[in-house]
Amino acid sequence: MASFSVGGAHFSLRTPSLFPTPPTIRMLKHHPVLNCTPFFTTPSLFSPKNLSLRSSNHRAGIACMSTTTAPVGKDDQKLISGQPNEKVVQVSSWIDYLPKEIQPFAKLARVDKPIGTWFLIFPFAWSATLAAASGSIPDFRNLAVFACAAPFFRGAACTINDFFDRDFDKMVTRTKERPMASGAVTPFQGLCFFAFQLLLSHGIFLQLTNYSWIIEAAFIFLSCTYPLMKRVTYWVQAYLGLTINWGAILGWYAVKGSLQPSIVLPLFLSGCFWTILYDTIYAHQDKEDDVKVGIKSTALKFGESTKEWITGFAIASIGTLALTAYNAALGRPFYVFLAAASGQLAWQIRTVNLSSAADCNRKYVYVFRFKV
Repeated sequence: MASFSVGGAHFSLRTPSLFPTPPTIRMLKHHPVLNCTPFFTTPSLFSPKNLSLRSSNHRAGIACMSTTTAPVGKDDQKLISGQPNEKVVQVSSWIDYLPKEIQPFAKLARVDKPIGTWFLIFPFAWSATLAAASGSIPDFRNLAVFACAAPFFRGAACTINDFFDRDFDKMVTRTKERPMASGAVTPFQGLCFFAFQLLLSHGIFLQLTNYSWIIEAAFIFLSCTYPLMKRVTYWVQAYLGLTINWGAILGWYAVKGSLQPSIVLPLFLSGCFWTILYDTIYAHQDKEDDVKVGIKSTALKFGESTKEWITGFAIASIGTLALTAYNAALGRPFYVFLAAASGQLAWQIRTVNLSSAADCNRKYVYVFRFKV
């Protein structure tokens, strides 16, 4: 509140306050964000000592109020380092509201990060839609069945990945808090949870109009062996492409009961090229840790030439997708949308900062929109 006098009359002016009641020194010291020593408690406000204290507390307050949902890059790290009482506030997930006993398993299945589930659903949805009779709507029953199975299958794949990588994850900044790496879930519990999710997804897959145990078995084999590939080849992202896009084969078969290579094969390859592109960007987040622990990736393989490589894979993905559309006799509107999506993809590749883990994470999500 401010007071002043004009011509002998006394006036009071109310100003908005950040606090419903005047803050005490104790309130500020123990505040979860503004946990810094108030500079106004010192005897002399403008003494050299207090001016220095005000400057350091201001920087600490800025850092305390920083929040992040993505890994922190080198440039970002500079902004939050150097102060003893700085703390990065992690945004809470809805998993934190689940019972304590369930939380580690929910995190193990990545249920709070659905982007991986969408990566599984899209290839199936594209293929099943193309398999629909000309002029008719897609088979929503098969789409719904796969959409229900995908979260469990993806959860099983994440679980077996963390089982094999638990020792590596302990040494990688981004993954050291994963349930099996941190000890919140034992390896035996992880394997039991993996089998449980796999059985659930299998039971749902059986409801597809045309079910093939061979295609599902190949799907499971690829998912279980993917974590091992990063130990033996730099082209692990290509193997991931085979795994994630296997739904393109399953989707067509579920509708038709057979396969049409002229459509299914280029569609499958388009998805594979796309996966190499976005997962190479994603892998740049961990490249320094990967070198230390001996894990291979295309991010390390391509190095400084990454943008040239992923540009080539982008062109290959767009070209094979256009070939799919041509063989499926799709109309001109498809090519218009494909051109627009290609422009967005080119912008993402041109602007991605491969030295910033935070930007790699953002662009990884943005590249996801290309196939939407």
